[in-house]
Amino acid sequence: MANDISLTQGMRANLISLQLTTKLLGATQARLSTGKRVNTAMDDPVNYFAAQSHMTRASDLAARKDGMGEAINIVTAADKGITAITTLIEQAKGIATSALATTDVASRASYATQFDTVMSQILTMAKDAGYKGTNLLDNGAVDVKFNEDGSSKLTVSGFGGTTLGQISLAFTTTWGVGDAFINTSLSLIGTASEILRTKAKTLAANMNVITTRQDFTKNMIDTLKTGADDLTLADMNEESANMLMLQTRQSLGTTSLSIASQAAQAVLKLFG
Repeated sequence: MANDISLTQGMRANLISLQLTTKLLGATQARLSTGKRVNTAMDDPVNYFAAQSHMTRASDLAARKDGMGEAINIVTAADKGITAITTLIEQAKGIATSALATTDVASRASYATQFDTVMSQILTMAKDAGYKGTNLLDNGAVDVKFNEDGSSKLTVSGFGGTTLGQISLAFTTTWGVGDAFINTSLSLIGTASEILRTKAKTLAANMNVITTRQDFTKNMIDTLKTGADDLTLADMNEESANMLMLQTRQSLGTTSLSIASQAAQAVLKLFG
């Protein structure tokens, strides 16, 4: 056809080389801009999908790690509640001991009123020791899942601490002039303190398990991300060198194409 453009063999070879160089430049620029040598499944199907699998698992574990963090807050709230209650119980013990040191009925009645006030605060403290709707001091419980499918988990069970009877503190404070009631109060305070110490130890053991698993999960997430990066990340030094080489090749290719075009024109002038 009249509009067809005829190219010499040299011009066609240089043009094809330039097109290939331009394509390689585009791919190198993409690797430099993203930092990855595998950006799509077309780049390397095996490494791409392996990396995707690693990142998916890392994402699932990250959600579990967040759940562990919330569980730690629930246990921490309960532990702080136990600590505060223990402080109040020690205060109650001091009041009872002071009452035992006097035989004055009016004084003992005053101590009994103080004692009752402290006891009511113990109940309030226990009821306020919840976090995000879960109170381990009010028979609450939390399931902490560690792996992706939840097959590995720990159930942290609380106990009843919102009534005095649940921690052996349900007794009368009508102390009067006799010492028996006060001694009973002191004995039960000792029992309550031991119960709370045992509960605190149980919570501490559960906390240790959760924090250990949380640290392990964080390290596993980092390992998975590193594995994904090893499969997909580009060597920036290598890619920069490739970019310089391809730019030089493109420049030389353009020059060669220009020379080939000029040579073709010179040949045509011979027949002009």
